[in-house]
Amino acid sequence: MNVKICGLKTPSDIDNCIKAGADFIGVVFFQKSPRHLSPANAAELSDYYDRNYSDSGIKKVALCVNPTDTELSEIISTSKPDFLQLHGIEPPMRVDEIRQKYGLPIIKAIRVKTQLDIKASQQYNFSADWLLFDAAASADLMPGGNGESFNWSLLADFECDLPWMLAGGLNPNNVAHAIAQTNPDGVDVSSGVEASAGIKDDLLISAFVKSAKTSS
Repeated sequence: MNVKICGLKTPSDIDNCIKAGADFIGVVFFQKSPRHLSPANAAELSDYYDRNYSDSGIKKVALCVNPTDTELSEIISTSKPDFLQLHGIEPPMRVDEIRQKYGLPIIKAIRVKTQLDIKASQQYNFSADWLLFDAAASADLMPGGNGESFNWSLLADFECDLPWMLAGGLNPNNVAHAIAQTNPDGVDVSSGVEASAGIKDDLLISAFVKSAKTSS
C-alpha cells in the first residue's frame, strides 16, 4: 500500500515521514491553505531532503490548484518535485499539456460527490499517471485538506487503467476500514495526521502509515 503524507512544512515533518515509512511526501502551493509554502520555503525543504534522503526512494509531490505555466515553472525550479498533483478543475487537455511541457508524472485529484464524478475520472486515463479521489469540498472550504470524507462505497467496484489513491477525511482510526472497502493502490492524508491546522504530529503520522500498510 502506497502512503502519501501531504502538507509538509518543516524538516522534522520530512524526518517523521521517512521514519514512518511513507512512500510520497507532498508540499502545498495554494495560498488559502494553512499548509501553503512559498517557493523559497519549499526550496529549503527540498534541499534538506536532497542532503539527507536523496537515496530513500520517497517521491516528492508538489500540489497545485489550477496553476499557470509561470507558477509551475517557479514551483518546479525551486521544489524539484518528482510528481505534480493537480488539485483544481484542470481539464484533461490541460493536464496532458502540463505533463508534456514539464516531463513530470501527474497525480490528478478528482472531487467526488456522486457516482458520476467517479465515471468522469476516466477521461484522465490518457493524461494523468495517478488519480486521487477526494471529497468535493463545500463552497466555503479549500479544494482539499479539509478532513471531509465522501461515500467510499462509490468506489467499491471501481476499476481503472491507472493506479489511484483514496483521500478525504482519512486518519489512523479509519484508514484500515477505508482500504478494506475500496481497495486503492494508495492512500493520502493531510489534516488527519495533524495536531492543529498545518501542524503535523509525528505519532499520528507513524500510526497512520502503520495502519495503512498492515491492512493491505
